[in-house]
Amino acid sequence: MLLCDIGNTSYSFLDEERAYKESVHSFNPSSIQERLFYISVNTQVNAKLQDLPNWINLESYIDRSNYYETMGIDRVVVCEGVRNGVIIDAGSAVTVDVVRDGVFEGGFIYPGRAAMQKTYENISDALAYSFNFELNLDKMPKNSQDAISYGYLKTLFCEVNSYGLDIILTGGDALEFKKIFKDAKVETQLIFNSMKKIIQKADIC
Repeated sequence: MLLCDIGNTSYSFLDEERAYKESVHSFNPSSIQERLFYISVNTQVNAKLQDLPNWINLESYIDRSNYYETMGIDRVVVCEGVRNGVIIDAGSAVTVDVVRDGVFEGGFIYPGRAAMQKTYENISDALAYSFNFELNLDKMPKNSQDAISYGYLKTLFCEVNSYGLDIILTGGDALEFKKIFKDAKVETQLIFNSMKKIIQKADIC
């Protein structure tokens, strides 16, 4: 089974257990002849795929009424694959979504690590630190690096833990956030696993 998650810069593929990426600027989707299931947040790529019948858009098999209108299909798909949990996708932005008993309760978007570090740098060169994900969130900081780290991480930590659900981490910075969410489960292929569940549920294999 060939799966594809299409973003703004790349096609992310999973071929059985092999994951790989192709650039949206250079890759020709018509070069794939086999049946493929995909989701996409890229409107330009979507236009190219409309004339390729072997590219099957999984979004048409999802009831979007359970989610808000502007919610990204990547977040929707991940929520569809989780029964109970707080899903943290730690990428260029950090998205947090809460699913309880299979029902999406809501979510929020938090600045990603690089974006927030840039915000502090823009305030003052004296705040141009990388975040310390290993600081003790139970103690008030006594140095500048830990002070900005605490301000960024403690708010997120308290909010996420307030829901009383298992925490699932995915995205490029998942292992960094694992340092503060020590009991969280890291699922690097969460979106592909959720796509498989949607395909199975819809019986379109």
